[in-house]
Amino acid sequence: MVAIAFQFRTWNSAGMLLTSQLAHRSGDLVLVLSDGKLKLNVSPRGHPVKTIIAGGGLNDGQWHSVSLSANGSQLSMKLDGDAAPALHALRGWMGPSDSYYFGGCPENASGSGCRSSLGGFQGCLRLISIGDKMVDPISIQQGAVGSFSDLQIDSCGIIDRCLPSYCEHGGKCSQSWATFSCDCTHTGYTGATCHSSLYEQSCEAHKYREEDSSGLYYIDSDGSGPLGPALVYCNMTDTVWTSVQHNESHLVRAKCSQGDSLQLVHFNYRASMDQLQAIVNHADHCEQELTFPCKKPRFSEHHGGTPVTWQVGSTSETGSLPDAQKCICGSEGNHINIGCQCTCDDDWNEWTRATVVLSRKQYLPVTQVVMTDTDRPHYEAAYSVGPLHCQGDNSFWNSASFSTEISYLHFPPLRGELSADLSFFFKTSASSGVFVENLGITDFIRLELRAPVEVVFSFDVGNGPCEVVVRSPTPLHDNRWHHVRAERNVKEATLHVDQIPGKMQPAPAHGPIRLQLSSQLFVGGTASRQRGFLDCIRSLQLNGVTLDLEERAMVTPGVEAGCGGHCSSYGHLCRNAGRCQEKHAGVECDCTSSAYDGPFCSQEISAYFGTGSSVIYNFQDRDNNTFSNSSGSSADLSHEQLTLTREIAALGFRTTRVPSLLLYVSSFLEEHLMVVLTPNGSLQIRYKLDRHKEPDVLDCDFKNLADGQFHHLKIDG
Repeated sequence: MVAIAFQFRTWNSAGMLLTSQLAHRSGDLVLVLSDGKLKLNVSPRGHPVKTIIAGGGLNDGQWHSVSLSANGSQLSMKLDGDAAPALHALRGWMGPSDSYYFGGCPENASGSGCRSSLGGFQGCLRLISIGDKMVDPISIQQGAVGSFSDLQIDSCGIIDRCLPSYCEHGGKCSQSWATFSCDCTHTGYTGATCHSSLYEQSCEAHKYREEDSSGLYYIDSDGSGPLGPALVYCNMTDTVWTSVQHNESHLVRAKCSQGDSLQLVHFNYRASMDQLQAIVNHADHCEQELTFPCKKPRFSEHHGGTPVTWQVGSTSETGSLPDAQKCICGSEGNHINIGCQCTCDDDWNEWTRATVVLSRKQYLPVTQVVMTDTDRPHYEAAYSVGPLHCQGDNSFWNSASFSTEISYLHFPPLRGELSADLSFFFKTSASSGVFVENLGITDFIRLELRAPVEVVFSFDVGNGPCEVVVRSPTPLHDNRWHHVRAERNVKEATLHVDQIPGKMQPAPAHGPIRLQLSSQLFVGGTASRQRGFLDCIRSLQLNGVTLDLEERAMVTPGVEAGCGGHCSSYGHLCRNAGRCQEKHAGVECDCTSSAYDGPFCSQEISAYFGTGSSVIYNFQDRDNNTFSNSSGSSADLSHEQLTLTREIAALGFRTTRVPSLLLYVSSFLEEHLMVVLTPNGSLQIRYKLDRHKEPDVLDCDFKNLADGQFHHLKIDG
């Protein structure tokens, strides 16, 4: 009888545990860890391989016991005391072997087991026994029995690299002998430690990523901070609106109750209160509408002024709705006063309606509506609370302009010992300059434009200076906005610039991991007052927190709040002849001269035409004087002064009706252009460019275009 037993412990999911030859060198026995499972292969020469698989998740860092026993023609295996299915019909193959290799094979070893692609075992083995004898590791170390290579004898050096876990935002930590990794699936974050958000910080940011279609989007207001992404509706108009719905969007009827005059309703939103507060704080303006159809109510007591209806905001701020003369004035005058008469406070015995709009941020969003006095005779009322609507993003356009190389802004030091990220936009015509610098006693972190095509992220956590460099194929000092994002954590440092492929520098396997900074954070300059940055930085975020550059710039010499020139970077977003117009916060596309609409003039303007219907446009000349047929002399004079240039007309259409007039253009000089579909569905263009000649006709009869499909026509002449 042959018996082998041992215990193992590892974080690796694969590796060779044991290999030996069968009796008389008639084959191989190989025991491996594969995908966290124990797998025993017996390979008699000239016969099919016989396999036993047992267990799962054995790479959990815990001790597991294995025993093999062969008796006659049967081979049995036990894992942690539980028997696995035995292998039979092995007579003549099982017996003592000349040698047993634990954890791997020496270089000169033969046999199929030593040619496995799994590699050697990384972990700990103990309590090894062969037959009825325990193997003494000290004897192996002294050379009395067996041999070894690259081992620690009589100690287990396994380290739990997931305790504590460096995976953030709920990322799942797994590990091997040498390192750990984070599974960020379904967290909304990415990166080596699940530190960086997958989503933009606001609907405004989504818009300038050329996502100009209204719809549901995830936003993460604090980036790599703790809040997490929230699902909101982005209304992509010229001014972007963010909407968050709650669970009581329908009209709620106030119920009359006997003996209890208090009615309270809670509103649950798609986002948490912390997420909603961040959305409100980052917005330029927020509002929420409350509507009250009512009959015979009193929203405030006429004697004593005690409110009988009030709303509660996210920070437990309350306000009455409303008193006898004003809507939403608040019992202490701290609510918005929209200056209206509150008809629902007049005790009328007929249905009426009061609508108020809350716009003070400290009262938003509405989380409760409380109504009292509901037990009054003939009392009838209802109310509805609309979604929370917020406009703009004051952090996305928060910017400062640096006019000299010795000018800078300073903030408290960056707090990010184990993980930190910095992101911002910059725009410059200078060839170099330091964006951000923070120093410690020996540690530091710095981001700079070192050359026109080179952005450098450098830092030191005690292992010596490290650099991550991204080189651009085109110069970056082109006075256009460029985006930079740098991250440093215990596993790696990364740097991304615009859409250029990012660069990564792995962290040293051993040594200090904490970034310890003590001085002020310098923005646009350095502690040495050298190599300062010139021009503009905006939307600077450290670990998801936006620094208020404009507020600090207002009290700092050599630095101005705000930056212009957005059209140089975002003007290309205005499509289809839309014109870019500068705003303090971003750009606006003027679609007046375009046949398109939307924030970027990319949404086609279309209409359905019934029988006999049409749309007429009257165009004016460049001097804004309207020509008419009744002023012929004026028309002739103006025509002589005009220089006719190339004209382009384009339209799309879909119809099944023929004949159809698609387009008719005429001038005060009796010139005209007409596009029609003939009775057989072919296209015909009739044009008269000289009033003294007959019209010309161009027939395009290659296809029936009245087929119900969309067709696009462009006339260039």
